[in-house]
Amino acid sequence: MTARSYTVAFQGVEARPVEVQCAIAPGLPAFSVVGLPDKAVQEARERVRAAFAAMSIALPSRRITVNLSPAGLPKEGSHFDLPIALALLAAIGIIPAEKAEETIALGELSLDGQLMPVVGALPAAVTAAEEGRMLLCPKPSGPEAAWVDAAQVIGAATLTEAVQHFTGQRRIEPSVPGEAVHGLGGKDLRDVKGQEFAKRALEIAAAGRHHMLMVGPPGSGKSMLAARLPSILPPLTPAEALETSMIHSLCGLIDEGGISRARPFREPHHTASMAAIAGGGRRAQPGEISLAHNGVLFLDELPEFGRPVLETLRQPLETGEVMVARANAHVKYPSRFMLVAAANPCKCGYLADANRACSRAPLCGADYLGRISGPLLDRFDLHLDVPPVDVADLELPPSAEGSAEVAQRVAGAREIQADRFRGHSGLRQNADAEGTLLEEIAAPDADSRDLLVRAAERFGLSARGYHRVLRVARTIADLACEEKVQRQHFAEALSFRLPSTR
Repeated sequence: MTARSYTVAFQGVEARPVEVQCAIAPGLPAFSVVGLPDKAVQEARERVRAAFAAMSIALPSRRITVNLSPAGLPKEGSHFDLPIALALLAAIGIIPAEKAEETIALGELSLDGQLMPVVGALPAAVTAAEEGRMLLCPKPSGPEAAWVDAAQVIGAATLTEAVQHFTGQRRIEPSVPGEAVHGLGGKDLRDVKGQEFAKRALEIAAAGRHHMLMVGPPGSGKSMLAARLPSILPPLTPAEALETSMIHSLCGLIDEGGISRARPFREPHHTASMAAIAGGGRRAQPGEISLAHNGVLFLDELPEFGRPVLETLRQPLETGEVMVARANAHVKYPSRFMLVAAANPCKCGYLADANRACSRAPLCGADYLGRISGPLLDRFDLHLDVPPVDVADLELPPSAEGSAEVAQRVAGAREIQADRFRGHSGLRQNADAEGTLLEEIAAPDADSRDLLVRAAERFGLSARGYHRVLRVARTIADLACEEKVQRQHFAEALSFRLPSTR
């Protein structure tokens, strides 16, 4: 007797179809799973055996062999329990074999037959839609998977419910998508006193997805400014929300099946390892740069991060993706994020204050910021000095303009960019533009070009730095709803790139 069901194996954000073949043959009683399973998959035999016993189903006293095809693809995770159980149920004639073959299943079995939620339901639903099959998953995972409209998703609470559904005794209603969370609240730019120049830089960075570095003494408001960045970013588009949620689904970060429309804001501690930031581990899991896809990665105390960790950011910043290469896996994850970093000017933080600076000033500042490599510094579009806030400024009334007003301008600028790059694959914001296209959308006139050339020669701008000035100037013009980039836009962009005189 032979039967089959289907499930998936995860490779990055891709869920690859796996055929679960079950054969019952004469011989000594045995139950084996083959096809490059890991320990969790091998243990599925005992969970399936116990779940069948709880349902009063006796396994045949024969040799049971389960093959996971393709056999050369590594199989990892407890979500193979349910498809193995379905293939076995079909092989012994309890459920129709054709029903099992029409289904992609994933779920972990408890010993009493309950179905436990698993990670990766959303990518599995995408694969089910592509394969033209129904998705069967644990009931708690159903609302997450149901966001893929093209796939029918059935969420079962127990293996008994799944059997009753396949035999027509008790149909299970298709799962409905969970609630969408549309934004973050509680932190408003109106809370920031003073720092008008910094707030302007934050608006420009949000409008064009530009990377930004803030340098200033302790207590000047760097972390406070970064924490309010999500309040001025536009919500994720449906396509972006699906992209981001597929990564979060693999890490079990989707709560109650609800997909968030708020852009991710990740802020790892400076003690984070390279695997935590770039991705890795035994299963080549996504790291913080992928969890921040379509959102913000905030690195506070940037020089305190390990040098190798920071250097891993260079390639993803340029390409928008990261390849996690391990001995047993080569996985590519999307990582198109906006990098916002903060740093003190030196170890003690008071380099500019003669009364509080250490005896090694100004060499201590050069040594401290020297931990950040030149190539990484060159990838920041906006370099911002954040001076200390005067105590008198703290007594001023709140600013008349808060996050809502700034967010409206940012959304308008992003709509302009969406229209501009429509038809250009992979381009969404000004930060993505390069080459001939960048020269076209930010073409400086003769006067502006003279300003840029003189600034580049005097301050030694690299070719990358020059092009990043063009991108920022284009964003400033978009915020002003100007079709052509003017000289004042280039001048303001240069003010965020050149050494500060403030």
